[in-house]
Amino acid sequence: MRLKLVPSETSFDFFARWKLWLGISGVMVIVALGSFMLQGLNYGIDFRGGTTIRTESAQPVDIGVYRDAIAVLELGDVSITEVFDPNFGPDQNVAMIRIQAQDDQEAVSVELITAVEEAIANAVPDIQFLSVESVGPKVSGELIQTAAIAVVLAIGAVLIYIWLRFEWQFAVGAVLALVHDVVLTIGIFSELQIRFDLAIIAALLTIVGYSLNDTVVVFDRVRENLRKYKKRPLKEVLNLSINETLSRTFMTSVTTLLALIALFVLGGDVIRGFVFAMIWGVIVGTYSSIFVASAALLYMGVKRDWSKPDNTTGNQFADIDA
Repeated sequence: MRLKLVPSETSFDFFARWKLWLGISGVMVIVALGSFMLQGLNYGIDFRGGTTIRTESAQPVDIGVYRDAIAVLELGDVSITEVFDPNFGPDQNVAMIRIQAQDDQEAVSVELITAVEEAIANAVPDIQFLSVESVGPKVSGELIQTAAIAVVLAIGAVLIYIWLRFEWQFAVGAVLALVHDVVLTIGIFSELQIRFDLAIIAALLTIVGYSLNDTVVVFDRVRENLRKYKKRPLKEVLNLSINETLSRTFMTSVTTLLALIALFVLGGDVIRGFVFAMIWGVIVGTYSSIFVASAALLYMGVKRDWSKPDNTTGNQFADIDA
């Protein structure tokens, strides 16, 4: 007996209110951009520059004691947070101490780190320092620029790939979906003020690939059905194509989410931000492949030149393998 989350044949009308879906997506993008402009991102040490010290002790974490211990060093903005994880034992009390980059230093000095560790050790005798991560202000600025270029180049490469594989309308629809996914992911991190570091950039690039794969599967079926049903309106062909690929799309998303949720719950705080970005990206990526990319294609229309042989219909590069 096989488990079926989606029936083999469905006939949902995904475009009964396609203008409403595009409008909702537009509003969400505006809200995400507004949040980014007003409060920005909670940049991690990778992008802000500074030092992160991870500690562990048998005593419960008292943030006030930690802060008082290092206050005499006059380090400026210091963030101290307790780390909660279901995998920790009763004697594992973990804290993260984040210290901003010092204005007069290109890199955080070893002397500064040693002074902080000694000050905290005097206040909490059994404390252990598990890890220390340092990034200088100059390096962090370069990382921001490089990360932005990486995301833009990835989306640009997708535009060229889809344009060669299909027609320009397909390329525009796919890129709109990718921009939608990236902006909403950045927006949720801005709104919730979740730490944004290099791991999240890796998640964004992964989301671009995941969303593109889902969109190409749908577009491939659309192209096949455009050849098969030459007289049907584009709206009917799009609905048919999405329904035919719905089972595959749903099963792929659900199985991916199951693995990601397990990692989010059990994987620990180190990868939690990355996994959260992936969970959000899978959800919005699945949504955008149907309600953004396909809806944009319906709005723009697509050239249906049936004077060409079937194996080259749409574009001279139509038979390029994925």
